[in-house]
Amino acid sequence: MEGASQEDTESVMGMRARLLGRGSSPSCGAADVTAPCRGGPASQWTHPWVSVLRAPWSPPSAPPGPQEGDAMTPSLTALLCLGEMEEGEGKPQPGTDPSPQPGCSVRRPQDSGGSRVGEALLRIQGEPLTGVSLPGLSVGLRTQEQARTLPKPTIWAEPGSVIPWGSPVTIWCQGTRVAPVFRFHKEGSSPPWYRQAPLEHGDKGNFSISYMTQDYAGRYHCYYLSPTGWSESSDPLELVVTGAHSKPTLSALPSPVVTSGGNVTLQARSRQRLDGFILTKEGEPKSSWTLDAQRGPQGQTQALFPVGRVTPSHRWMFRCHGFYRDTPQVWSAPSDPLELLVPGVSGKPSLLTPQGPVMASGQSLTLQCRSDVGYDRFALSQEGRQALPQSPGRQPQAGLSQADFPLGPVTNTHAGRYRCYGGHNLSSEWSAPSDPLDILVAGSFPDTPSLSVQPGPVVASGEKVTLLCQSRGTKETFLLSKEGAAQSPLRLRSKYRGGHFQAEFSMSPVTSAHNGTYRCYSLLSSNPYLLSHASAPLELTVSESLPSHPQDYTVENLIRMGMAGSVLLGLGILLFQAQHGHGGPQDAARS
Repeated sequence: MEGASQEDTESVMGMRARLLGRGSSPSCGAADVTAPCRGGPASQWTHPWVSVLRAPWSPPSAPPGPQEGDAMTPSLTALLCLGEMEEGEGKPQPGTDPSPQPGCSVRRPQDSGGSRVGEALLRIQGEPLTGVSLPGLSVGLRTQEQARTLPKPTIWAEPGSVIPWGSPVTIWCQGTRVAPVFRFHKEGSSPPWYRQAPLEHGDKGNFSISYMTQDYAGRYHCYYLSPTGWSESSDPLELVVTGAHSKPTLSALPSPVVTSGGNVTLQARSRQRLDGFILTKEGEPKSSWTLDAQRGPQGQTQALFPVGRVTPSHRWMFRCHGFYRDTPQVWSAPSDPLELLVPGVSGKPSLLTPQGPVMASGQSLTLQCRSDVGYDRFALSQEGRQALPQSPGRQPQAGLSQADFPLGPVTNTHAGRYRCYGGHNLSSEWSAPSDPLDILVAGSFPDTPSLSVQPGPVVASGEKVTLLCQSRGTKETFLLSKEGAAQSPLRLRSKYRGGHFQAEFSMSPVTSAHNGTYRCYSLLSSNPYLLSHASAPLELTVSESLPSHPQDYTVENLIRMGMAGSVLLGLGILLFQAQHGHGGPQDAARS
């Protein structure tokens, strides 16, 4: 009994009058269990008194049964002893010993028919008194089964049961009636863990933690005291602390962009040797899933969470935490949020870049998503990447909404295929995707092809022009781009001719729209978005003033020269004949 709490004693004794009543009775009657028995050794008492002392407290949920070496068991919580009190006073007469008499003893509960039964024996001058020796005297103690007839309280935590490291939290317990005492019990701690008087309205108690750490993480129960004893245990409350370990990563396989009604797998990963992962879905209703971790070949751990049948009518926002098996309520810091984007059917926006699709490494890149629908927000996706940056929409002019996505200095990671989506703030649905935009990064490997033009850099409108891109290295594909063009660059498979890999880009008929500066690049099919260094620029000019069919006068000149030569030759022959024909007749006359 030395372990009894003074507050417990006062709490229970405060209800003594309600439990046992006051007054005297002329005899030991069956109707009044508090009346003294006249004519016996106790007949000299003026009034009975009951001393109720609490044994060391243990939650009612503890398994019943004797504990070796204890004066009491959890199911036997009070020792009742008769004593002598003065009229109208709550203490024994002066000169008497207020402590329990040596003659008072407690019989341990015995197992009778599968239930625990507690029985108190009152010994007066060594004679045990029971309900048999004192008819009508009920001294049986409240059993654990009787305690469970009291409705169990409700336990919860504010602002929630998952608390970041260092943040405050309050645990609340609410009973179904006014209670003088509330107890909070943390599993694995020595009882009682925490005790509090009720608040003003009497049916609630709380326990506040000003700085959450792993020492407070665990499973909690609460109880309340009533005139008939302690209530049944509340349902358990899992109080979790986050931020005890480094955050894991969360990704969607194969992509965070999922078609309506489709499935996706979310992968939680960590370089720490965690034993498990928790995946939480934000929003209403909030859901969570727990999986054991799988070991990777390099010591990392991961868990794969299948998510099925996603629809655009809900927002699919996820985070994950990791934990160790021996401390399941001590979690890592949360991963970065991952949102699944489910395209809808509303009007698709357009995606473009002011700098053009071919970017040099280190050049600043900005992508622009536009729409005439009037979207409030835009999202940008890159194939093969997990990031889904979002940007609020703005209206540069009436009837047009757009958002800029500055991506910073270009590196090889920026190379790829992009799409954008539009959405409204009050809806989880997104638009149909824009047409794809390929961003190509030049200078990714050491090769510089050459570019030439036939028939020449200045041509007349309507003619056929061929741009020839060549490289001495083994290259599978060549790409021809025009500076400032909105269209995607042209691609051709290479052919090996004359010791070179080359591709011929033909344009016919050319117009003034073909005017501009051209460059060509080589690339490998293993990554179609990474290019070689650019060739030297080639300026193509298409003129409307040149003849539509320019001619080569070389042959005509040769013909003219040949004809002139024939005429001269004929004249020479005639002159020769004339000279010889004139001399013949003269010779004949002389003879």
